[in-house]
Amino acid sequence: MRDRAPIATDVIGESRSPTPEVKVRAVARVWACALWGLETALVTVEVDVANGLPAFVVVGLPDAAVQEARERVRAAIRNSGYEFPLRRVTVNLAPAERRKEGTGFDLAIALGILRASGQLAVDVEALCLGELALDGALRPVRGTMPRVRHALARGIAAALLASANAGEAAACGADAYGFGSLREAVDHVAGSARVAPTVAPAPAPPERPAVDLADIAGQETPKRALEIAAAGAHSLLLVGPPGTGKTMLARALPSLLPPLDHDEALAASAVHSVAGLVDPRHPLLRSRPFRAPHHTASPLALVGGGSPPRPGEVSLAHCGVLFLDELAEFSPSVLDTLREPLEERSITISRAGGAATYPARFLLVAAMNPCPCGHLGDPAVECRCLPDAVERYRGRLSGPLLDRIDLRVNVPRVPYERLRDEGRESSATVRGRVLAARERMAARLVGTARRTNAELTVADIRRWCRVDDDGETLLGAAIRERRLSARGYHRLLRVARTVADLAGSDQIRADDVAVALLMRA
Repeated sequence: MRDRAPIATDVIGESRSPTPEVKVRAVARVWACALWGLETALVTVEVDVANGLPAFVVVGLPDAAVQEARERVRAAIRNSGYEFPLRRVTVNLAPAERRKEGTGFDLAIALGILRASGQLAVDVEALCLGELALDGALRPVRGTMPRVRHALARGIAAALLASANAGEAAACGADAYGFGSLREAVDHVAGSARVAPTVAPAPAPPERPAVDLADIAGQETPKRALEIAAAGAHSLLLVGPPGTGKTMLARALPSLLPPLDHDEALAASAVHSVAGLVDPRHPLLRSRPFRAPHHTASPLALVGGGSPPRPGEVSLAHCGVLFLDELAEFSPSVLDTLREPLEERSITISRAGGAATYPARFLLVAAMNPCPCGHLGDPAVECRCLPDAVERYRGRLSGPLLDRIDLRVNVPRVPYERLRDEGRESSATVRGRVLAARERMAARLVGTARRTNAELTVADIRRWCRVDDDGETLLGAAIRERRLSARGYHRLLRVARTVADLAGSDQIRADDVAVALLMRA
């Protein structure tokens, strides 16, 4: 065990002053990073060890978890073979005007105390993240990826953290050093036992789609709606009797989407890192997320919340698909929380201690029955529901929410003859057309933050969604007959733009408008 530096103690009848051999630094500074949602900020952990009655104070608006770090750090330092100073230890988390949350400051506080007390002879020039166990073991923390990315942007290239978090930091491009204990981290900083930087983990192999379009018999119109939804990232609602393939169609959607690019992979992985769902072996996502919460989900589970706020399903589906099966079985209050993320592509959770904003650029696909028994309009089975029961069932979906869903199509019962068909188009074939349409969108939106037609602004619509004369006539008649809102009109044009892109056309024709109207039944 390493020799312990002598520390001043007070014994009854005897008083000893600190031995002159201990080299004490006035104030030690170590870098850490605070996290609020996906918002990050560098925190300077300042440690002062001064003469006076023994005390350990943490200031700088720490929450309960940070306050409890005093006991974890005290025990970890002592059980790692070092001396905890019997002096007045003051830790300041600067800047002090914003609340600090979580257990990720433990390692920085411990290294700061050892540096300020003279037990660590060199400054710590790296970002420090990690929770300490009482025996000195170093535990992983949530949100490593966005914190390390923030530090890299501020010129801090190295990160000291738990071994389980090192892969996340390395995947971001940092010089990541993973440790199993406080003792290993101190030896590395002091230079007595250097640790090699962690190599960025290899990307995970691509996941095989759960369902291929070739597995689904018939349903040509719903399949066409899936293609349009995948190309333009348009929200989709599938309505039909039980057993007609609504769930299979929804689960085939990921097989039509383009692969994640590097920026999307980092953005989606950062949300999963904050939620603590990252696989340490493959921290970077390579497949688009597919989230399918049960209809008993609460508003907190769907859009996020809690104290401190955690991301919900809409954020965990960022850059991927959010599938809501049995849509009408969700609570109406839960469904209405989807209005903001569908429109703004983000969700802001406000609490007394501040607000957290999470990205929510997801593709919504939902499925529901037309009535409580599921057979309204089914030619094979008679519906047993009373008219008022059907109205109550459909009334669970508010008008403003339905207005935000671009595509609404019927999924009818498949005749027996179609079930035996063999010549079905595969997902790979349709995906080729989707990729070609996405390339047209990318060329049109180059230089902007927007990627798909579903994100077109009103100014973009005026510029890029020009309709021929026949299409204008059709649009005018549809708006008058269906009483479309301004939002519905713009969403209709966005879908028509996607239909034209799939056909390789620069101008929106009457046929494209007709398809968009058909898909908004």
